[in-house]
Amino acid sequence: MIRGKCAVVTGSTSGIGLGIAHALAAEGCRVVLNGIAGPAVADALREEFSERHGAEAAFHGADLRDPDQIGDLIAHAGREFGDVDILVNNAGIQHTAPVEAFPAEKWNDIIAVNLSAAFHAIRLAVPGMREKGWGRIINTSSVHGLVASPEKAAYVSAKHGLIGLTRVVALETAETGITCNAICPGWTRTPLIEDQIEARAQSLGVSAEEGARDLLREKQPSGKFATVEQLGALAVFLCSEAASQITGAALPVDGGWTAQ
Repeated sequence: MIRGKCAVVTGSTSGIGLGIAHALAAEGCRVVLNGIAGPAVADALREEFSERHGAEAAFHGADLRDPDQIGDLIAHAGREFGDVDILVNNAGIQHTAPVEAFPAEKWNDIIAVNLSAAFHAIRLAVPGMREKGWGRIINTSSVHGLVASPEKAAYVSAKHGLIGLTRVVALETAETGITCNAICPGWTRTPLIEDQIEARAQSLGVSAEEGARDLLREKQPSGKFATVEQLGALAVFLCSEAASQITGAALPVDGGWTAQ
C-alpha cells in the first residue's frame, strides 16, 4: 500500500527515527531523512538505503528549532519525491535538571524540537494530504507523554503536548483519509538515553550494562528494552489499510510501564 509514497522522518540519522525510516524503505517508500549530519554521513545514509532496500533516499539537515528550515524540509521532499504522504515527527532532545535549576534555553530548545517542530511540519504537510485524500502522520511521543518522571520538566511537557496535538489533528482530519497517531516508547536503547544510563551507572558505581538493567528494573516490568525494529514495524502497520480507523491514538510500547 505504501510502495512509492514519500515519507519524511525527522531525527532519522540514528536511533528510533533511523529504525522507522528503514522499516518504511523496506516497504518501498521513498524516504527523506533529517538530522544533524555532515555531507559524508548524509551520503553514506543514502547509499545504505539504496543498497539495503533498493530505495530512494534524500537528506535535509533542517534545524528543527527554525520554522523556516522546517518549511524548506517539507518543500525539499516535494521537489525530490512529490507531496509528503507519510510524516513521522520523531526528532527529540533531552535535558534533565530540577525545575528550579532547569536552564531556560534548554526548555526553549526542547519545546521547539520535540513539540513545535511537529506542529510546523504537520501544518505544512496536511494540505497536500487533504488534496490526495490520504496521509499518515506518526508522532514519536514517549511513555513520558503519558506519565511523568522527576527532572524532566521540558521533555514531559513536550511529549504530553505532542499527544494533545495528535488528538486535535486526528479530529480535524477524521473524514479525509488522513490518520494521526502517537507512538509512546518506553526505554529504548538509543543514543538519547545513553547519558541517563551512564549517570545511573556512575551513581551506583557499576558498569553501564548494570546501570541499564537498574534503569529497566525501576520502570519497565518486562525487564527488556523496546527495539527500534519493533517501533519501525508499528509505524509500518499504522500506515496500512488495516490501521485506517486507528487515529488519535497514543500507543505505548513500554513493557508494561504505564500498566502499573
